[in-house]
Amino acid sequence: MTDPSDMADRLAALEADNQRLRRLLDEAGVTDSLRHALRDTMALLRTIVRRSSEAATDVESYVAHLEGRLDSLMRMRARTDAFGEADLHLLVSEELLFHLVREGERAWIEGPAIRLRPKAAQMLALAVHELVSNAVEHGALDRDEGIIHVSWQIGTEDVEPRLTFVWAETGGVTCPDCARRRGFGREVLETMLGYELGAQTELAFEPGGLRGRISLPFTERFGRLCERAEGDETP
Repeated sequence: MTDPSDMADRLAALEADNQRLRRLLDEAGVTDSLRHALRDTMALLRTIVRRSSEAATDVESYVAHLEGRLDSLMRMRARTDAFGEADLHLLVSEELLFHLVREGERAWIEGPAIRLRPKAAQMLALAVHELVSNAVEHGALDRDEGIIHVSWQIGTEDVEPRLTFVWAETGGVTCPDCARRRGFGREVLETMLGYELGAQTELAFEPGGLRGRISLPFTERFGRLCERAEGDETP
């Protein structure tokens, strides 16, 4: 159980950080939109650093996982800063390629062309990073014959359109501890996506690897459909 005095100290330190950040942004004359984006990114960075340390079993593991998560987040931040949006197909393929998994060889990706707003892009980049990392360490990508299938579609059966993102591994091995393990990856997929994007996530640890289904509202705040040929960053 968390010590109340320790929690108070953490809250005080967080508020002091926020005040320093607000003062620096005021002095720099940052616009309201950029100010909001920076605060969102800083809050996410704090969460990643704190939860990565809590879930780590040793220093080497902590450093490796933290670096991977921060790299993924910063790559997506740089992309949305440059283009204002991020292509979902490219988001997935680049994260796989970062782990030396090439599309068309051990990974298959399909779905309509979707451009993501910055916040949604950052959160989904972090989620995909956790899915890929789990596959490399415990799932299909831990074996030469393992394959990843990633797909998504837009459904309109509900009141509002929803994006359904499916991650399916085949050719992997059974991981008896994975269903019980509650690390940072599970928190991202099952809690943070719901809180930040209103997503609903289902995870099934099957004999051939993980199968995940993420469903979330596809609103203008989240992203938009586009033609595959649109923009310089489309793969």
